[in-house]
Amino acid sequence: MKETLNKLFEHQYLSRDEAKIILTKMAEGQYNDAQIAAFISVFFMRSISVDEILGFREALLEMRVNVDELRDYNPIDIVGTGGDGKNTFNISTAACIVTAGAGYKVVKHGNYGATSVSGASNVMEEHGVNFSKDVNLHKKSLDATNFAYLHAPLFNLALKTVAPVRKALGVRTFFNILGPIVNPLNPKRQVLGVYDLKMARLYHYIYQESGNDFSIVHSLDGYDEISLTEAFKIINKQEETIYTPEQLGFKRISEKELHGGDTPQKAAKLFDSVLNNASTEAQKNVVLINAATAIQTIEPQHDIQTCIAIARESLESGKAKQTLEKFLEINK
Repeated sequence: MKETLNKLFEHQYLSRDEAKIILTKMAEGQYNDAQIAAFISVFFMRSISVDEILGFREALLEMRVNVDELRDYNPIDIVGTGGDGKNTFNISTAACIVTAGAGYKVVKHGNYGATSVSGASNVMEEHGVNFSKDVNLHKKSLDATNFAYLHAPLFNLALKTVAPVRKALGVRTFFNILGPIVNPLNPKRQVLGVYDLKMARLYHYIYQESGNDFSIVHSLDGYDEISLTEAFKIINKQEETIYTPEQLGFKRISEKELHGGDTPQKAAKLFDSVLNNASTEAQKNVVLINAATAIQTIEPQHDIQTCIAIARESLESGKAKQTLEKFLEINK
């Protein structure tokens, strides 16, 4: 680690193999918290290279718990990098439930919030979800509800090892970049929210190499999801498109309308109000457009308005709420 740190402090980059080796050793507990923090801090001061991110990713995917049986469902994941500093309520997790309620298979890979009050695992925990590595339980959940949840630290030792350091630092790190692309299922379909266009280009390169179906979304005012507070970009296999909220029939909304509150409990109440179809119009619409983007990723023959209508029917008919209720019955 000392040699590696000296190399990085001299503004050099790691090769793909070097990145893979050091993250593997980190997961094995060969470095202390101070060394891990020093290593992570390098990437606050310079951007990460494609080779570095691919090396880190290879290490994590090789160490993952095997859940390949779930690949038969060909599910989608909806996830944000985090680190946008906006502290929104759990938009992508709610969008997952709405998408599942519309009849599509979803396997969400998530974690506790590192840079926000409530990550996906926080809101799941507030609902009494018992995190599990049992593939048969997740298959049962997918069969009954179209939805399964994978708590990241259970499926990758490295993510568990660095969690205390990430939480103590309290700022976005390269693990925010890694999180969305190390789902142990390695799904062939994914919607990914990023906090800046530089990140969008990095992921676009990674997804093109994989051949997966994807949508990368970014709100131009810095949200790592479609926020409807500003124009937003969607990048997929077919094209890159910029939309304004008004183009899609939505009112532009303010940042405060998306705020997740100052405790996981408040964030969970907001989450429930959306799925109960009892939230504000702004909270409802932001979940609908993110779910619609997932649906269009699965069914690219549909235009975005058709996908919004499918998402709306899932939410307003109560199917999304029923999906959550049945999921909780199985996973508590």
